[in-house]
Amino acid sequence: MQEKLKAFERLLNIMDELREKCPWDKKQTIESLRHLTIEETYELADAILDKDMKEIKKELGDILLHIVFYARIASESKDGSTTLTTGFDIADVINSLCEKLISRHPHIYGDVKVTDEQQVKENWEKLKLKEGNKSVLGGVPKSLPALIKATRIQDKAKAVGFDWENKNQVWEKVQEELGELRAEIDTEKADKEKIEQEFGDVLFSLINYARFIDVDPESALEKTNKKFIKRFQYLEDETRKQGRALEDMTLEEMDVYWNKAKEL
Repeated sequence: MQEKLKAFERLLNIMDELREKCPWDKKQTIESLRHLTIEETYELADAILDKDMKEIKKELGDILLHIVFYARIASESKDGSTTLTTGFDIADVINSLCEKLISRHPHIYGDVKVTDEQQVKENWEKLKLKEGNKSVLGGVPKSLPALIKATRIQDKAKAVGFDWENKNQVWEKVQEELGELRAEIDTEKADKEKIEQEFGDVLFSLINYARFIDVDPESALEKTNKKFIKRFQYLEDETRKQGRALEDMTLEEMDVYWNKAKEL
């Protein structure tokens, strides 16, 4: 424990020194760091999908730096050196987190009894409502990518009992939504807006089904993206070796290399 505390203290000291002496670090604001934090989060997500522990460690460090950086900037309002209306420091951040974790885990720090993970999730959402949230869905960030947002919406609805009973019902819903999309596309005067709505319903129902078969749709899609990129780049490389360009090849010729890529 002492070693961990010493390492964290070292990071805080370095952050203070950079904020005071480095021209770039001195210039940063909470707003200017936002897009960089988003980028670092996606880099961590990539490392997790790649199961690259060395890279995961590196990206976790980058995100930790950002957390400490935000807290360092916010702490400056405590001594009047910034215009932030409410200042806080890293100790405030950590203590607030600890208090929330204790409050949200009454089955550990109180006398509440739970039997499984689902009950923990249900209690979590109920406690959030008691804390002042007006909607179970209120905690879903507006800026989340749509696929991840749909997953979080469905998880939160499930936590309060609003869910299908079994995966067969959900699969029937997927088929129903696919039929409605097909029907809208096949109408004599297809309405693009209605097609878009039906397409969205299909995606939402598929994401719902993914929950029931214990598949993370975001990870599944990203793995397919990576697989497609690998195969397509193989196609490009092999075509280049033949001194040819993709745009000059037929689909049948491309398929020869594509099928070889699938065997790798």
